[in-house]
Amino acid sequence: MSSIHDLTVFELTRALKTKTLGAVEVAEHFLDRVEHEKLGSFLSHNRDTTIKSARASQVKLNSNKAGQLEGLPIGHKDVFVTKDFPSTAGSKMLESYMSSFDATVVAKLANAGCVTVGKLNCDEFAMGSSNENSAYGPVLNPWDNAKVPGGSSGGSAAAVSARLIPAATGTDTGGSIRQPASFCGITGIKPTYGRISRYGMIAYASSLDQAGPMAKDAQDCALLLSAMCSGDPDRDSTSLDIPAEDYTTHLNDSLKGVKIGLPIEFFGEGLDTGVRKAIELAIDVFKDLGAEFVSVSLPKTQLSIPVYYIIAPAEASSNLSRFDGVRYGYRAKEYTDLIDMYKKSRSQGLGEEVKKRIMTGAYVLSHGYYDAYYLKAQKIRRLIAEDFSATYKKCDVILGPVAPTVAWGLNEKIADPISSYLADIFTLPASLAGLPAMSVPCGMSDAVKPLPIGMQLIGNYLQESKLLNVAHMFQTLTHWHTLSPTQAKTDSPL
Repeated sequence: MSSIHDLTVFELTRALKTKTLGAVEVAEHFLDRVEHEKLGSFLSHNRDTTIKSARASQVKLNSNKAGQLEGLPIGHKDVFVTKDFPSTAGSKMLESYMSSFDATVVAKLANAGCVTVGKLNCDEFAMGSSNENSAYGPVLNPWDNAKVPGGSSGGSAAAVSARLIPAATGTDTGGSIRQPASFCGITGIKPTYGRISRYGMIAYASSLDQAGPMAKDAQDCALLLSAMCSGDPDRDSTSLDIPAEDYTTHLNDSLKGVKIGLPIEFFGEGLDTGVRKAIELAIDVFKDLGAEFVSVSLPKTQLSIPVYYIIAPAEASSNLSRFDGVRYGYRAKEYTDLIDMYKKSRSQGLGEEVKKRIMTGAYVLSHGYYDAYYLKAQKIRRLIAEDFSATYKKCDVILGPVAPTVAWGLNEKIADPISSYLADIFTLPASLAGLPAMSVPCGMSDAVKPLPIGMQLIGNYLQESKLLNVAHMFQTLTHWHTLSPTQAKTDSPL
């Protein structure tokens, strides 16, 4: 058998159910790796709590009452509130916060048998594309520690990539599952907006935030997503009241006759030549699988950046108004009156990127600017969604790059945040439209230290099963998803 940490979720759960491995043995193995990690990916872990959960899982495994993912170690992005672990959202504002309940995502995965190992670093309140905005320090890319892992789910992506844990949860507001998955060479999926409950997820932009799994391959993501999805209308009004689905059912369906759209806007100026080459090689693989390709257009793609950076900050300014130093969270030590306490608590407790977005949001929602900015952005958002609706009359799935480049250097874009915003150009449209989308490893850059390249697949509403099938079939003929930072190869993907 391979080393425990090299096993996929599918292989690991099978080994646990056949008693080839024990739940406590597995938990201790990953805890040892976490306790020696130097990437900054974990913000907290609790050995006693994790081992206690693993022992409970072993009892169920022994009595044949095991859940689908019984005994599987998992890490949760620190925007999901979790009992027995701090829930900070990567912010000083919540540095001492302990939740009395589990987020729905955490609870559902626990019900399926997952054992929580710890909480994962992220950009503060999920605001960022590099995981450099965390109040607790940046996360390092395991392929090259001088590079960013992507964000805001950079801690999740780095931990899975470095095999510190077999799977992790992430959140995607404008690409925060897909982009770090691409930069770290793993698979991640953002389902249709509303498919997973947001209850207990610390909000950034409520009409955009969506949870999703991050793991080694599409089959792993299908297993995890099956456990995470279901309606939760009593606790999340945006949750779709749709029964849970087994996303593994159609993983091996033939791709013959499946039409894949290639948006001309995703292959224009600004796309790195190495990324373009990797996507072109991926297209060849799909042709071998019988898929057909059609050229499509998403003409509002360029507008997605200004639209997103109006709508998301506007919602953030509202959601983060609750962090005032009164009820919970950081409170300034010295102040003269209530207003002074508000000002100092928020100034000291929130980071620069978060304050910048709050101020932008307050501006576009203010009297005299609401119609000119926020309302107009919402109208264009509808047009972006209509572009996709028209496109899906011609194809089943859309394919393109996740990001224009591979991971950039630490501190490289700190002084020029606009350049990092522009890096979201390919992920923002699907988020604004609420569509399911995923990142799949499809190549490595040609460099002294090769970096992963991700391919983006975008599906129509509630077509997660089809997306995962397309990704899985690609991975049956390629090896990019099997590579780890210590065994990278840049030869042919076939």
